[in-house]
Amino acid sequence: MIQVKRVYEPAAASDGQRILVERLWPRGIRKQSLQIDAWTKDAAPSPELRKWFAHDPAKWPESRRRYSRELDANPQAWQLILKAAAEGHQVSLIYSSHDREHNNAVALRDYLEKKLATRTGELRKTA
Repeated sequence: MIQVKRVYEPAAASDGQRILVERLWPRGIRKQSLQIDAWTKDAAPSPELRKWFAHDPAKWPESRRRYSRELDANPQAWQLILKAAAEGHQVSLIYSSHDREHNNAVALRDYLEKKLATRTGELRKTA
């Protein structure tokens, strides 16, 4: 299972594997205080896409499409996250945006869940 969680929320045992999915380190957070298992900068949107989106909810649908294309072109950035989720591990994508609905972690979770569903469907066909 893949969930999203703000970087400012306290870590919990139920988070499972905590993966920071931001290109930049979150403001106001000391590296020693953030409990993460990995930081996958390359799974975050490109600087150009991040600047273009500029946290504008009106641009959200197009931002998701563009981000999906970036993820399609860079599978090594998210393969380990997908593998952990496929093996049944709880994964928490940690993000810093104030907007809980329109952020890269939400888009990444949805992207990976589609990949998991496709993978599960393919496994059923071959069984």
